[in-house]
Amino acid sequence: MQPIKESVDWYRFLARPRLPAADSAAEQILRGKSILVTGAGGSIGLSLAVRLAKLSPHKLILLEASESHLHELQSRFDRNQSVDQSADDRICYLGNVTDEALLDEIFAQHQPDWIFHAAAHKHVSLLEGHPLAALANNVLGTHALCMRAEAGRSRMVLLTTDKAAAPTSMMGATKRVAELIVLAMGGTAVRLGNVLASRGSVVETFTRQIAQGKPITITDPEAARFWLTVEESIELLISAVAEANDSATDAVLLVPNLVRTHLVEDLAKFVVSQLSPDRPPLVEFIGLGPGEKKLEVMWAEGEEVAVASRNGLRRIHTPLMPRKQLEFGLRELRLATGRRDLAEALAALQSLVPDYTPSQRVIANVKHASNQVQA
Repeated sequence: MQPIKESVDWYRFLARPRLPAADSAAEQILRGKSILVTGAGGSIGLSLAVRLAKLSPHKLILLEASESHLHELQSRFDRNQSVDQSADDRICYLGNVTDEALLDEIFAQHQPDWIFHAAAHKHVSLLEGHPLAALANNVLGTHALCMRAEAGRSRMVLLTTDKAAAPTSMMGATKRVAELIVLAMGGTAVRLGNVLASRGSVVETFTRQIAQGKPITITDPEAARFWLTVEESIELLISAVAEANDSATDAVLLVPNLVRTHLVEDLAKFVVSQLSPDRPPLVEFIGLGPGEKKLEVMWAEGEEVAVASRNGLRRIHTPLMPRKQLEFGLRELRLATGRRDLAEALAALQSLVPDYTPSQRVIANVKHASNQVQA
């Protein structure tokens, strides 16, 4: 059995037309500009970097925390020179958005006009066991980046997630705070659904299980998600630039115009049909993990959705927090995270996202940390 191919027609599974590609107006806004991409070695970051390179930017600044992912990114450009207008105008940095000295260097040297912020810790179950890391990267890193973007008059596009809507996980709650930060500073946030065949996605898990002859594990027979492809995600992020440019107000929260969810079990059966069509799908239901939802939503109660635009995006009117209140909560969060005081950090997080209730896994981490201090 061969690994699943990039050429798999995911639209057979999605049973819908492709979402619209970015139009020339959005592309024109980015031409000749200095563009910073964080998380540039991730599945979406890498594809976005390649797509942006075709728009002849003045500079393409690529920041990636993983050495192996940055190497893969550079190799991708080296193998495909047609997407790289000029290697001299592409600058790669190995580092993290939490490294404020590095951010100062990048902004001083390159003065980016646009920032696509794709860097994030994103694995729901994993982050339930590493909440301080999620807070530092997803929240404090975003804030550090936004402060420099605001000072340098850079325009920001945040890649966020449907898990930020009515969050039940540390990943979702931290991305909700990232949304609040970006929107408070006049940026744009694009709340995507689950991206098919991205690195670390459930498709990878299914592929590995099929190759090993093991049952496919699914949390719940009713578990359903909004799905879109990597290519659609990239086009939506570029389209968001035009939405931001046309906005009467600075802050814009966008979601894809996805009209329905698909069962995770149906996705598993589709993957089996592509990789091992002669094998009957063996499915094992294992229950929801810490922080996981049975059903995802693209917007929460209290958020209002507008009609879809021609570029496949819908605007969300979301409650925002007064800037001073947001800054106070972030200051408390920064102090608690710096002390590695999980109880105080969690209290600060809940002050910023009142509708977030930590999972029992996170609560257990708080109790464990408290016992360690007392010992």
